[in-house]
Amino acid sequence: MANTYKRILLKLSGESLMGDQSYGLDSKRLDQYAEEISTIVKQGVQVAVVIGGGNIYRGMQAEGNGIDRVQGDHMGMLATMINSLALQSALEHHGHNTRLLSAIKMDTIAEPFIRRRAVRHLEKGRIVIFGAGTGNPYFTTDTAASLRAIEIEADVILKGTRVDGIYTADPEKDKNATKYDRITFAEVYHKGLSVMDMTAFTLCRENALPIIVFDMNKPGNLSRLLAGERVGTLVEV
Repeated sequence: MANTYKRILLKLSGESLMGDQSYGLDSKRLDQYAEEISTIVKQGVQVAVVIGGGNIYRGMQAEGNGIDRVQGDHMGMLATMINSLALQSALEHHGHNTRLLSAIKMDTIAEPFIRRRAVRHLEKGRIVIFGAGTGNPYFTTDTAASLRAIEIEADVILKGTRVDGIYTADPEKDKNATKYDRITFAEVYHKGLSVMDMTAFTLCRENALPIIVFDMNKPGNLSRLLAGERVGTLVEV
């Protein structure tokens, strides 16, 4: 079966890499994600990835810890690079060519982000990982994912979470919450639903870039989604 999308940007949270741990990186979860990504790459899908850093450090925690917000955000960007390097290693263990592109200059471990270079890597079948967020404080990795997806002309953002879509309320707190199969950007605004931070969400809406929120931790979900099965929740114009 032909894949629904040719070029995707996969957004992963840093917290998801903890697995069942309270912090840090879980090797089994990393290997699972690498295997899921490997499957769709072998089917010809061009894959770019953005990972958060919440399993190591969150910039927004900084002020509560007495650290300047800008400094804290830069610490968070470095956390995303640690996660990106870990995923890069896992993907290469599965035999894939990868490129890590950083929004902050780190010549010894990553290439600088250059849009045309990133697109060329994707065209050559390499998995591209974007690290260090946007390179600027006060912006989340959700915003970085939206920005990079637009820049590389991705067909969709796939936001992998621990929940299988968008619900009327938090399904972990409200047993009566019901799931949306698809919803418009306008409806998400009006209902006050949480999908991405407002900056990231507005970027997607203004550029008519669809978002699919799905459970990345369920084996095979990524492949099923790209095969056209109804997985997660689709947000579109």
